[in-house]
Amino acid sequence: MGAMPPWPLTSVVLLGAFLAGSIPFGLIIARVCYGVDLREHGSGNIGAANAMRTIGRNGAIATLVLDALKGWLPTILALHTLGFAAALLAGAAAALGHCFTPWLGWRGGKGVATLLGTLLALNPLVALASVLVYAACVLRLRISAIGSLAAGATSLIGLTITHGLSGGLYGSFGFALLLYTHRTNLARLRNGTENTVG
Repeated sequence: MGAMPPWPLTSVVLLGAFLAGSIPFGLIIARVCYGVDLREHGSGNIGAANAMRTIGRNGAIATLVLDALKGWLPTILALHTLGFAAALLAGAAAALGHCFTPWLGWRGGKGVATLLGTLLALNPLVALASVLVYAACVLRLRISAIGSLAAGATSLIGLTITHGLSGGLYGSFGFALLLYTHRTNLARLRNGTENTVG
């Protein structure tokens, strides 16, 4: 996993990553460009899938890119300045910032795009595999939640294979976070009322 940098520096990195992750880009884009509050439409989520349902493709793409960027940037900066261990912590902080943003009463998005951004910084090949699995699930089933959880499981397996214990721990964190943020989706899947994409 590599040696950790001094904790004062690590704390600054984690705070910066959390604050970057906490920016609710989907909500901002929908309000500024479309005059819509994503929380009042569709699933009520502020991420790209609900943006696609509510404000269309262009808004959803912008949300996806910016949500991924806020995960990728702090993770890649930590990776190239402080090492792999700090990058894992920065990625986790960014994802938590997205899911529990202080600007929205500690509620946020599902974390899918932001976790993807951190994965792109840590291992682009595993990120690509996860995206392909997500796309296959959504194209076949039209349900984003299933694709997201399948992608999370793929990243867990891929990071464990490529980075051993540290990668496995990060993959487990990401998958556990997705399970938590998708708990209402899982409930709707059980009773057959889950929202579809497209």
